[in-house]
Amino acid sequence: MSCTRSARKPAVWLTVDDFGTHEDDSGVIKKVKRFTWENVKNTTVQVINWGATITSIRIPDKDGNAEDIVTGFDSIEEYLSTKNRYYGATIGRVANRTARGELDVEGVNYKLAINNGPNHLHGGIQGFDKVLWNYHVSGNKLILTYLSKDMEEGYPGDVLATITFQLTHNNEFQIDYKAVVSRTTPINLTNHSYFNLGGHGSGSKELYQHEITINADRYTEVDETAIPTGNLPSVNGTVFDLRVPKLLGQVISEVPNSPGYDHNYCVAKGSSQDVAFVAKAYHRPSGRVMEVYSNQPGVQFYTGNFMPEDESSQGKGAIYRKHGAFCLETQMYPDAIHHANFPDLLVRPGEEYRHLTSFKFTVEN
Repeated sequence: MSCTRSARKPAVWLTVDDFGTHEDDSGVIKKVKRFTWENVKNTTVQVINWGATITSIRIPDKDGNAEDIVTGFDSIEEYLSTKNRYYGATIGRVANRTARGELDVEGVNYKLAINNGPNHLHGGIQGFDKVLWNYHVSGNKLILTYLSKDMEEGYPGDVLATITFQLTHNNEFQIDYKAVVSRTTPINLTNHSYFNLGGHGSGSKELYQHEITINADRYTEVDETAIPTGNLPSVNGTVFDLRVPKLLGQVISEVPNSPGYDHNYCVAKGSSQDVAFVAKAYHRPSGRVMEVYSNQPGVQFYTGNFMPEDESSQGKGAIYRKHGAFCLETQMYPDAIHHANFPDLLVRPGEEYRHLTSFKFTVEN
């Protein structure tokens, strides 16, 4: 008597296909790869190795209907275009703003690109979001690597950056950033996904239906060019107090001197190496919930204030407009290089930069 064992479907599986081509600076044509995770909870996540970019996250709502909840594009040509606003990309060597595009490291002054008013933003003209990363697949893990050479975009030292992406069976999408350096240099990596739990193209109407919670009792005060002043005011009694859930539609217009939130929150946690709860977004109409956990001291909460108000940004069959999506970018504090009271973002030879972030998706009825 023989018995036949039925094939068991894995809890998570990862596939690879092509996502177009890219011509590098030397004229060599290289393939851009797309990596697709699926799990038994009907969740799908896609990443491309151009810019180590999250292009799609599809999760079910309370009725079981799956919807893509991040902005993005269907082609590599669109990711290379000017309408791309860092959608889903990995940001580096230093995320967020650096005042006046300059920094001093071990007594030497370095000049960076000025690409955001009078300041430097998101690693410069060609940051980590605009390069093709090498890839390796190990089981359900995607490992991307990039070697940033000494003086690339004005930064000192070589940096070998490694990012491991993984979707779990319980609907966590985990990102593990590591970096080592040849010379002392600042590093502040993050992911710049824009989320709308009502659907990536559902616009401001659904964005305003999100209840937002951020685990922070202070934030970094900024000047008129969005550069931190160095003050870390308490959120008590202000529109920045999101320690208990607030409906975005009721508070977004109350943010002073700004068309919405674009502020770094100081995460309430213990050691900088401890992974802690950072934030939660709940979209009551769909029931979708996203929780963010990280070991980073800060998170930039951005509500898409500078997305266009016309139809100039279209992706995946939708039009992306102002307040059409939000970002929760786990990070070091902005402009930390100029503020001794901020966490140190310098990484030295022999040290390892380590940044852990996970996005956990659930449904509430």
